[in-house]
Amino acid sequence: MNFNHTLVALTFGFALFFSSCKEQTTKDNTPPPQKIQVTPVIVKDVPIYKEFVGQVYGLLDIPIRARVEGFLEGIHFEEGFNVNKGQVLYTIDSQPFLAQVAEAESNVAEAQTYLVNATNELGRYKPLAEINAVSKSDLDAAQATKDAAESSLKAAQANLKLANINLSYCTLKSPIDGIIGKTEARVGEFVGREPNPVILNVVSQIISARVQFFITEAEYLILSKTIQSRLNNDQSTERKKNNLELILADGSMYEEKGSIDFVDRNVDTSTGTILIQATFPNPKKLLRPGMFSKVKVKMETVSDAVLVPQRSVMELQGQRSVFVVGSDNKVNARQIVATERMDDLWMVKDGLKAGDKVVVNGLQKVASGLTINPEIVDYKSQTNQ
Repeated sequence: MNFNHTLVALTFGFALFFSSCKEQTTKDNTPPPQKIQVTPVIVKDVPIYKEFVGQVYGLLDIPIRARVEGFLEGIHFEEGFNVNKGQVLYTIDSQPFLAQVAEAESNVAEAQTYLVNATNELGRYKPLAEINAVSKSDLDAAQATKDAAESSLKAAQANLKLANINLSYCTLKSPIDGIIGKTEARVGEFVGREPNPVILNVVSQIISARVQFFITEAEYLILSKTIQSRLNNDQSTERKKNNLELILADGSMYEEKGSIDFVDRNVDTSTGTILIQATFPNPKKLLRPGMFSKVKVKMETVSDAVLVPQRSVMELQGQRSVFVVGSDNKVNARQIVATERMDDLWMVKDGLKAGDKVVVNGLQKVASGLTINPEIVDYKSQTNQ
């Protein structure tokens, strides 16, 4: 009997043990909710920027033209270096123009002699006419001869002046202080007549740089409201405040800011765009005419805009959505309308509101209806807004 009681007790004990282990295993197979990082949507006033491709020009870009024809005799500057106003840049063979000046001077001398003779002749006729020693017609003829001589002298003097002007064009000087470019003609070339070079060079003043770019008609209407608002509300000193940024070809941001100083009078009907010109200080002369860059323009400011991290947004067939975590810690997919991408954030026009929380990390681990253990984090943008 003692053996049987012992066997029953052991059997019952083993049954309780295995039952307990099975119950413990069942409990262990129900995993706890996953810890998933979520972040509240960001709500703030957001400036909307757009970038436009622009081309750089000097504050002044003055072409150096050959205004007379001839063989280039001398180049008196270093290409790519600074030149001063009035500095001699080119000289053209002046011999033909010196000959023209000499001929014109001879014509002036001849006309002066002719005028002296005509004046003397008229002087002799006047007293004779007073005593009727000569006819009135002879006196009139003498007067006409003198008048013609005066006109001939004026014409000869004008021709001499023109010859001297043409002679002066043989020496080409810089009209401004600036930097000069590559010469389009070399010593010995015939210049001043197509197809030979007419524009020999360009001198640019680049202490400031002009950047021209085009915007669409719709963008112009938005931008004009911003400009007009600033003109109405700001003080005169603030109106001129530089608020444009320039992105250079290597992607770097130009250190000086610029301002809009010119809007074209009309929209180009063939392209639907309008020309805008901005001026940027260029103290280090980094900007050079002909460069391409991007002008970053503040178009408008959206009040109380809703922003979410780019990593929270899923896109499928052109539709964007996010995982929203409710107060019961359940995840639900929600479709959104995202309008503007600002670096690593999306601005959401519809689908989210202040106070909503979205999954920011571990999107592949969640699905609609799943209960999670949310870890609230404040998302910090990795780029400057």
